Amino acid sequence: MKRSVLLTVNGERHEVLIEPNLTLLELLREGLNLKGAKEACGIGACGACTVLMDEKPVNACIVLALEAEGKEIETIEGLVKGNDLHPLQRSFIDHYSFQCGFCTPGTIMTAKAFLHRNPKPSRDEVKNGIAGNICRCTGYENIVDGILNAAKEI
Repeated sequence: MKRSVLLTVNGERHEVLIEPNLTLLELLREGLNLKGAKEACGIGACGACTVLMDEKPVNACIVLALEAEGKEIETIEGLVKGNDLHPLQRSFIDHYSFQCGFCTPGTIMTAKAFLHRNPKPSRDEVKNGIAGNICRCTGYENIVDGILNAAKEI
């Protein structure tokens, strides 16, 4: 039996009719056409699907859409303001912090929440802060450089 859910995504309120077993990732990608968060592992282990729920990073592949009722959800698409990229997005470009880009949206969202909690992190703190985000293309050094540089701007 479908159920109505009211949530805010990237500042816009949405009321959607969903199946009870629909994941937040499925709702975002299929229901709201927000394709930034990716499904990779499907078990919450890789971080590719990370979005912010009430400013906290969550693996959208294992969060039921019903759990987002009344919550503020922020995705990578919500970081752009007009034509202006978020400092993390700009810094990732400037520091070549990605290669294929598959994990990048989840990593940026995790980094955003991390920098909110720790605005002046050390290199080791950044490494620990993004430990739940797996990247198979880079050696993480450019990702850490990008986050540290963005921290100076934010």
